Amino acid sequence: MTDQVADISSPIGLIAGGGVLPFAVAESLSARDVTPVLFPLKGFCDPEQVNRFRHRWVALGQFGKMMSAMRSEGCRDIVFIGSLVRPALSDLRLDWKTIRLIPTIVKGLRGGDDHMLSATADMFERDGFRLLGLHDVAPDLLMPEGCVTFAKPDDAALSDIAMGRDVLRATGPFDIGQGAVVIDRHIVSLEDIGGTDSLLARVAGLREEGRLRAKPGRGVLVKAPKPGQDLRFDLPALGPRTVAGAAAAGLAGIAIAAGHSVVAEPQAMIEAADKAGLFVIGLPA
Repeated sequence: MTDQVADISSPIGLIAGGGVLPFAVAESLSARDVTPVLFPLKGFCDPEQVNRFRHRWVALGQFGKMMSAMRSEGCRDIVFIGSLVRPALSDLRLDWKTIRLIPTIVKGLRGGDDHMLSATADMFERDGFRLLGLHDVAPDLLMPEGCVTFAKPDDAALSDIAMGRDVLRATGPFDIGQGAVVIDRHIVSLEDIGGTDSLLARVAGLREEGRLRAKPGRGVLVKAPKPGQDLRFDLPALGPRTVAGAAAAGLAGIAIAAGHSVVAEPQAMIEAADKAGLFVIGLPA
């Protein structure tokens, strides 16, 4: 456990979007006797899972209500976690504090996702909260370095991984996405606003249409944070669903940045990969 992890205050607030990750983080904190308080976003977070934890529902855009609820629950340290569809300003349910922050919100919405998240973090920090990342509060959920499956990447896969890393470093400044599929040194597709599931479905579709000449069992999904990304937000994620998508796309495996990526269901992910005959490897920084 790092000094920063040891220094987190209890309770800690989790602003929770969609997916299983918010609950995995809550369980990790509970296991270390740190009380998680979920602030699930209406329309994004799973109500059945939320009821397992202390929580206060909030609507996207109600920053005043959210901050007031955090203070009443005694949360100084907070974490943004889970998936979230980028909103239009017209979709936000604004309270008075949010209305006063409209110039800042508009400025954030005009940039890429990193710009929007950083602008949101600034709003909370100006009100006295401390924004932490998953690596601060739940390091046990981070992808380790090395191969975690029975299958290992061969020389062709290692070459595809190297190209994928180069591609992500080159496209990172444009805030496009965190993933690329490379098959036999050909860049087949890049992650966009649709996310990793959409990327893999696109590759599977290309294979079904006969537009990929490589036989199934070749190629790699490579995932890594964007250069200079604020690691408190939107870390690359991996789970059984990603493995299923990679298998359907006919890939050989998945390579993801170790220490800067998260695995919410590690055992299930490894079992799914072994069953599909895929490799999963954590790449050194």
